Amino acid sequence: MGTSAHALVGVDVGGSGVKAALVDLASGQATGRVRVETPQPATPDAIAASVAGVVHELDGTGAIGCTLPAVVTAGVVLTATHIDPTWIGTHAATLLSRATDRPCVVLNDADAAGIAEARFGAARGHRGVVVMVTIGTGVGTAVLSDGVLVPNAELGHIFVNDHLADAWVSDATRMAENLTWKRWTHRLDRYLIQLHEILWPDLIVIGGGIVKHSDKFLDRIDPNCEVRVAELGNLAGIVGAAIAAGAHIPATAIDRS
Repeated sequence: MGTSAHALVGVDVGGSGVKAALVDLASGQATGRVRVETPQPATPDAIAASVAGVVHELDGTGAIGCTLPAVVTAGVVLTATHIDPTWIGTHAATLLSRATDRPCVVLNDADAAGIAEARFGAARGHRGVVVMVTIGTGVGTAVLSDGVLVPNAELGHIFVNDHLADAWVSDATRMAENLTWKRWTHRLDRYLIQLHEILWPDLIVIGGGIVKHSDKFLDRIDPNCEVRVAELGNLAGIVGAAIAAGAHIPATAIDRS
């Protein structure tokens, strides 16, 4: 199939799946989504092979963007959440560029979702402080001020009632502990209230895999600010990754050092 001149591949690496699609940067539309299970253990080489596999299934050329559930600075992974700890210290941008033979930008997964929602989704055109909260295998966050990202805001790692939010509020925990929606929503509400007390956002956007159940919890939370569901749903990370690639890499650049 033909591709738009403005289309790039976005890849979203999560604790349970590696997903990719071709993203039109003019519209935010993602097409041709492919997914494979996240390899276990989720080592750098194993993830790189999975990323290469899904990228090669898609039409398109040029740079790719890829998310990781980690703090990423200048392409280097500094933490490892829901992936193998051997990622820490890895130059992920170089590793994934070599694996795919394409230029690659790597960023935190929640940051990518926040970028996408600010450009095309629930936070589009929104001024003031916006907090994006992604809920799935764990809890990720992105903070934006007047549409500008503050990178690597790991607010899923704060404690609420002596519980680490990343585990206490995750959808994986909800399922593993067989929590009722009422009980889990109480946890979510406590967490969002605490986020509000720290950052005083004007808007909280909830994304990640949990959004498909938004009818179960959205009307039961009140963190003292407006709450919206991510409009891009579980594609936000993919779209944000492609946006990052388009913003940061010239089409001819690649690092194979």
